[in-house]
Amino acid sequence: MVASEATPFAKTGGLADVIGALPAALQHAGNEVAVVMPRYRQIPYLETESAFDGLRLFAGPHAWSVDIRTMLHNGVRFYFVEHPHLFDREGIYAQRSFDFWDNHRRFAVLALAALGVVETLFPADVIHFHDWQAGLVPVYLKDQQWDNPKFDGVKTVCTIHNLGYQGRFGKQVFSDLGLNEGWLRPDNLEFFGDVSFLKAGIVNADWVTTVSPTYAREIQTPEGGFSFDGILRSRSAHLSGILNGVDYNEWSPEVDPHIVANYSADDLEGKRACKLDLLREFGLPTDNPDRPLIGIVSRFAVQKGFDLVAGIAQLFAEEDVQLVILGSGEWKYEQIFNDWQRWLPGKVGVWIGYNNKLAHKIEAGSDMFLMPSLYEPCGLNQIYSLRYGTVPVVRATGGLEDTIQEDTGFKFWDYSVGGLYDALRAALGAYRNRDPWVERMRRGMAKDFSWDASARQYTELYRMLTGKAG
Repeated sequence: MVASEATPFAKTGGLADVIGALPAALQHAGNEVAVVMPRYRQIPYLETESAFDGLRLFAGPHAWSVDIRTMLHNGVRFYFVEHPHLFDREGIYAQRSFDFWDNHRRFAVLALAALGVVETLFPADVIHFHDWQAGLVPVYLKDQQWDNPKFDGVKTVCTIHNLGYQGRFGKQVFSDLGLNEGWLRPDNLEFFGDVSFLKAGIVNADWVTTVSPTYAREIQTPEGGFSFDGILRSRSAHLSGILNGVDYNEWSPEVDPHIVANYSADDLEGKRACKLDLLREFGLPTDNPDRPLIGIVSRFAVQKGFDLVAGIAQLFAEEDVQLVILGSGEWKYEQIFNDWQRWLPGKVGVWIGYNNKLAHKIEAGSDMFLMPSLYEPCGLNQIYSLRYGTVPVVRATGGLEDTIQEDTGFKFWDYSVGGLYDALRAALGAYRNRDPWVERMRRGMAKDFSWDASARQYTELYRMLTGKAG
């Protein structure tokens, strides 16, 4: 596995959750797995040990010398690329919202170092790389290692976690990559006059996956393809969607240490205690615990459907309902929700920022969870919500379509304020009928989206690619 982030070491989004959990599930399924990622500043140097010092890497006019540090985590061998000039920084990709100017160099070195790890430390049958940051892995494999017997038969898999992030740089960076001009073609790295690391990975990998079956179909359309739809259609025979899993050791009301009371589908009593605790956490009235409570935990961005949420303020004013919101992102949405809190002080509670403990409390204490995304490659919070008996209200796109059924949640298809409004009204109406609502909760809690199913599908893919199927 080659990726730019993994929990618990470094995280900006769902990619880290995947790399933090999938390798262990793959090992449980009978594979031998290692992960290659940078050693960023927040990863303690002294908690790692030396695996290889002075690994020489070459990219055009640049010769890089990196050290490889290592440690075991959850039984998985992690290799960290050590180069302080490139990776010892405050941020992972950016600082104060400005991308690092040399990200193309930083992640070219990650790809080269990953191949160095395969050559010197961890012989592999498959190199599975994730998102644009590792997109040059198959390019350097073909360009620099084509005659190296240590790479005979090695297959590559590219996983797209979010097509909206394409690793796109001006053409002037190409000379830093150490590749001949033949790679800079419209059918390879070149993308509308720029260089795209993600396109490089998609075009040159032996197989392409993404994180849900529906998203795999959507990205092949003009509406969901971010101008990559033609490229992806050309690879449709080697493209599949494998749904992400979740870690129920962390996200399950039976064992969650962050909530005030544990509960299960057989004994839901603790959920009421969690709801009262959540209301107190946000300073909202607790006089009527039967009043419906809607939760949101999200990055505030257009992708997440917050332009629709901003359009239904009147519903929260008119209905006897409460809303708690945790997240951060675009300033205009932060301001809108802060205004709501001042406008409806007994109904709306807002926490701007990141708070893992509070995220668990929202999943456990809410009656409904709102995800009206414009697009959603997989999504995890709706899966967490199912396990906590918190009924999801979602737009039917990507992984939201694949994980939420009509008997476990509420969906709308048309991306519009009216569609979201109608779905929420339907959910609020159903909430009033307690017995059918509890049955809906229990059906959701019985769903199993653990990593085991995903690991089995990836294992089958690896075996097919390497001729070891069956």
